[in-house]
Amino acid sequence: MLTALATAGLAPVLGRGAPAALPASPASESRTATRRTFAANEEIYAEGDRAMFFYKIAVGVVRTYKLLSDGRRQIGAFYLPGDIFGLESGEDHRFSADAVGETRLLVHRREPRVLTGDDGGLAREVVAAMMRDLERAQEHMMLLGRKSARERIASFLLALAERTADAGRAICLPMSRNDMADHLGLTIESVSRAVTQLEREGLIELPPNRRTVILRNAAALRDLAD
Repeated sequence: MLTALATAGLAPVLGRGAPAALPASPASESRTATRRTFAANEEIYAEGDRAMFFYKIAVGVVRTYKLLSDGRRQIGAFYLPGDIFGLESGEDHRFSADAVGETRLLVHRREPRVLTGDDGGLAREVVAAMMRDLERAQEHMMLLGRKSARERIASFLLALAERTADAGRAICLPMSRNDMADHLGLTIESVSRAVTQLEREGLIELPPNRRTVILRNAAALRDLAD
């Protein structure tokens, strides 16, 4: 099992189709941010780069990760529209980040005036983002340390559904099963076996589109995850 990372989180996209775009940005945010577009799998920043900017997702999904000394990858978090990422306590990035699919970002320079200007709305968003990351890191450490493969998958799917309050509909997963494995500390074979077992038990349904999962028995999934 891979070591849990203190800045991990569970933040993938849910719902049918492509990720929704953010509503129009407040005037204060538009004055302090620039916009950038990244292609699928394009690097946004690398571990060890100077943390001169932080980012808010307008469209798309971002994953943050570390490459371990033996070449394995541990994905710490997935971020989706509305999420802020790239915040660091020190001067350098501790994780790398890249775009899962085509992604558009609002890029903010890391400087005091950005977080104290106007009505402080951006500053409040930043604080809320840091608190969410901490909470998800704690949940992720428990998941990696104490749960079986089936329990990890159940927890992962429930976290996605809870994030969008969309438990009654299909979950569209923008990440691959290999991404899921690297996030959950499993092999891709273990992910596939666990997903198939949950389907056989009637807890989930897998339509022909393998990136979609339908939660058929959320209560049983919660019992399993707990």
